Amino acid sequence: MTPQKLKWTDSLDIAIELYEKFPETDPQYIRFTDLHRWVTELEGFDDDPQRSNEGILEAIQMNWIDEAD
Repeated sequence: MTPQKLKWTDSLDIAIELYEKFPETDPQYIRFTDLHRWVTELEGFDDDPQRSNEGILEAIQMNWIDEAD
């Protein structure tokens, strides 16, 4: 089975992947520069790194916070 290809618009799926990869990380306190790098380094990520923006990163962060609760 081929892993899902993640795009910037898949904020919930990305948040779940980050939660599983970094279980000890509190997403409230991460910098967007780190978040951007971590997303682009995910195994299934397949999108243009330049297509992200603050709104997209914030959506991923909010979903990650929800997952961590």
